Amino acid sequence: MPDPARWVCLDVGETLIDETRIWSIWADVLGVTRLTFMAAMGAAIARTGEFRDAFALVDKPDYDAYRSQVREAYGGFRSEDLYPDALPALDALRAAGYRLAVVANQPAYRTAELRALGIEPEVMAMSEELGVQKPEPAFFGRCLELMGSPPAGQVTYVGDRLDNDVWPASAAGMRAVWLLRGPWAFIDRAEPPPATLVLRSLDELVDRLAGWWDGAEVAD
Repeated sequence: MPDPARWVCLDVGETLIDETRIWSIWADVLGVTRLTFMAAMGAAIARTGEFRDAFALVDKPDYDAYRSQVREAYGGFRSEDLYPDALPALDALRAAGYRLAVVANQPAYRTAELRALGIEPEVMAMSEELGVQKPEPAFFGRCLELMGSPPAGQVTYVGDRLDNDVWPASAAGMRAVWLLRGPWAFIDRAEPPPATLVLRSLDELVDRLAGWWDGAEVAD
């Protein structure tokens, strides 16, 4: 069994939740074809890493005016938005003795939505609740505080973005896992920090985490 002080902290978007539906709804509400909006998202990510730039590319810079309409149409996270490996992986990690946290850049109401889908880590908080967001160092400091202030090296942070997840988690002293799914992971193929574990699924995380943590496996 792993050391009971070992934590696995996970991101939400494109880690536990497939965001295809929410971005498709944004396209519909904006009156832009889904293909066009997804292409604009990709172009924005490739240029600056900032998804908000996609709205200007489709001549909708005033996207804030559409937020309430999008939220109503989306209706919150649904079971079909969960990646198929999300719940099984959390169950397997918990059974293996890891302590679990979910802390991410999301509105505060996502916490209740995730719990309704069966996501029940020991610690869960969204950036709006914390008053700080990734990639700010204070975000990762708050993560550690919520976990009871374990040594940063006893925490693995799992996310899909190099800029928001992998690099800042590593800078905070955490062990970083880069999950290769979602647009940021496919478009931003820069080198991750040394010793980052690079995976393509949460099933793979379950299979490889113990060996990587204990040094029996070399990170990609």
